[in-house]
Amino acid sequence: EHVVESGGGLVQPGGSLRLSCAASGFTFDHYTVGWFRQAPGKEREGVSCLDNSNGNTYYADSVKGRFTISRDIAKNTVFLQMNSLKPEDTAVYYCAADWRDFSANFYCTEPESVDSWGQGTQVTVSS
Repeated sequence: EHVVESGGGLVQPGGSLRLSCAASGFTFDHYTVGWFRQAPGKEREGVSCLDNSNGNTYYADSVKGRFTISRDIAKNTVFLQMNSLKPEDTAVYYCAADWRDFSANFYCTEPESVDSWGQGTQVTVSS
């Protein structure tokens, strides 16, 4: 499904950013939506996922307690609030959505299940 990511930028360590993932041509109802990231020289990894059919969420250990995934139904947008950012959070962040009833845990831990990727948004954490 077509989604558009936005909200990336340059931020100092300890700062915050909020990423947005807007759906185009469909609604997120009953979709599993995930945020993934890929740092230079590293594999793409699942950061946080939300199963809209039941509200279950998944967070990678590296972001637990710092990142929060949420959904604004009226705006048909999923957000990733990122607080206490660290240099190791620097990466291109991608949003993806799938209707195939994947659990949040599965979607985030099996990024090869994502069938299409957007352009992503760059997040750089640096002083």
